[in-house]
Amino acid sequence: MKITRIDIILLLITILNIVAIIFQWKVIWWFNNDIQISIIVLFFVIEISVILFLIKSFYQKPIIELELAIKKFLTWKYKNEKIKLNLSQNQDLDFIIKFFNNTLNTLKNIKEEFLHWKEIKWEVSLAKEIQWKTFTKKLKEIPSLNVVAKSKPAWEIWWDSYDIIQNNDNYYIYVWDATWHWVGAWLIMMMVNALVSGFSKVYEKWSDILIKTNEILKPRVKANLLMTVLLLRWNEKTKKMYFTWAGHEYLMIYKQKLGKCFKVKSWWLALWMVKDASKILKEQRISFEPHDIIVLYSDWITEAINKPKRDWTEVMFWEDRLMKVIEKSPNVKGTKHKSAISVFNNITIQLSRFMWYNPIQLDDITLVTIEYKENKLTNKNDFPLEIPDEFITEWSWNKKI
Repeated sequence: MKITRIDIILLLITILNIVAIIFQWKVIWWFNNDIQISIIVLFFVIEISVILFLIKSFYQKPIIELELAIKKFLTWKYKNEKIKLNLSQNQDLDFIIKFFNNTLNTLKNIKEEFLHWKEIKWEVSLAKEIQWKTFTKKLKEIPSLNVVAKSKPAWEIWWDSYDIIQNNDNYYIYVWDATWHWVGAWLIMMMVNALVSGFSKVYEKWSDILIKTNEILKPRVKANLLMTVLLLRWNEKTKKMYFTWAGHEYLMIYKQKLGKCFKVKSWWLALWMVKDASKILKEQRISFEPHDIIVLYSDWITEAINKPKRDWTEVMFWEDRLMKVIEKSPNVKGTKHKSAISVFNNITIQLSRFMWYNPIQLDDITLVTIEYKENKLTNKNDFPLEIPDEFITEWSWNKKI
């Protein structure tokens, strides 16, 4: 049997009572009645005082301190300090005090993490809103080209990016993908967008623009924050197309005269992998004739799987299937050629079918199709840009996460 402090105190009170009784009957009879009564009252007062002191010390005081600690916690006065309750003289109550001390500290940590998460959530929401306004803006129109471009994020914010920038006769079209995700990738992407927009006013070639961008950001970016890019430069005056590539997916080009799709791939090196990219990044011309179509995309299109979840038996969409989908895209009504819209829509529909209309999306999806049109061509007989819901059930480019 465990003997506690309160047991010892109660034993002492009992002994005190016994002593008082003995003293009363064996000693105070020597005194007169008034003195006897005074002594008895004094013993009674002493005993009551001791009992009240013990009750206050062993029960009331620790309970009051615990109550004050709980009120202080509820009013968030422990914001910058750790909760520490003093132990009492009551070993039985000490167990309860320790329990509440640990519980309050745990709840405090949870509350702090929750408040911190709310702040992060607000910042992510702001980043999401900035990106949404950026990516849903109307793209720059190119007189000789039809361009269809859309991106769908897997989560709240993008780490894919695309845009069209104009500088005099040059139109710069790009798709890039951050290899690292979340807010860090968003920040790098916005920095790259700003630098590229600025350098496009100074340099003509994409390779020069990327070399200077890489030069500025390399010392300021962690080694694991890489970015793959695929960039096109269309000169409206000369009607020539150039491309620069750094570690991104294949450039797909459908040649109208041959009725066949080809894939073009070049340098394997992503941005930020080397300090000086001048000897690696090059701009090359690519043959681009009327009604030819170029397809740019991010990796989740070719890595999309044919099941609602991974079980290691799934099949990926891959490049060969994408090339066949491009080749089998329907021609514009009354013509013998495809359009940027017909290819974009067919890729979207076939990708949705491949994913059984119930897609798992673990990464952003970006798709850009570019058609070299003739001046006399109009969009009157072209396919509608909005795809009927029955073709893309439970999946839409325009869905805002």
